[in-house]
Amino acid sequence: MTFISSIPSLNGSNYNTWREKLEIALGLSDNDLALISSCPTKPVDPVREANETDVAFATRQRDHAEVRMKYNLDRAKWDSSNRKCLVVIKGSIEDPIRGSIREYTTTTEYLKKVESQFTGSSKAYASTLIKKLVNEKYSGGGIREHILKMNNTASKLKPMDLRLKDEFLIHLIFASLPKGYETFVVNYNL
Repeated sequence: MTFISSIPSLNGSNYNTWREKLEIALGLSDNDLALISSCPTKPVDPVREANETDVAFATRQRDHAEVRMKYNLDRAKWDSSNRKCLVVIKGSIEDPIRGSIREYTTTTEYLKKVESQFTGSSKAYASTLIKKLVNEKYSGGGIREHILKMNNTASKLKPMDLRLKDEFLIHLIFASLPKGYETFVVNYNL
């Protein structure tokens, strides 16, 4: 339960973090079967063929009983996982967002709909992060913390397929430093 309580509430601006924490929590709590596999398909019951003997048909039915039992067990596990995943997912989404998403019977369908709600906003979020990196200025305190803060901001772009090259990030960091750090910048470039 502690894994599930660590999932941040989806509030509209934290989709990537929410999705990552959700998958980690469901995986660690061993409830992610509905996320990682599709619903088992029901086996087709055997039909007696025209010239099949009673013994042969009874043998096929007996063999099919094992297949059917395995399906029933697999389906019960999958249904339980699907139900638990949906409860956790819906419970970790704020009411206004959850109210705008229609009901789905499977976890994967529901998550696809949630993801589609945030595709556009993730582009806006990416734009905000890029502007923040370009306009960031060192405001005092530890230089290490400033560099880590900018690196962290840049790492948030990776899940959106907007990874910055390390060299470019270094130039952005140098551009954010005041004149007092010019010798540091010059010595780094040597």
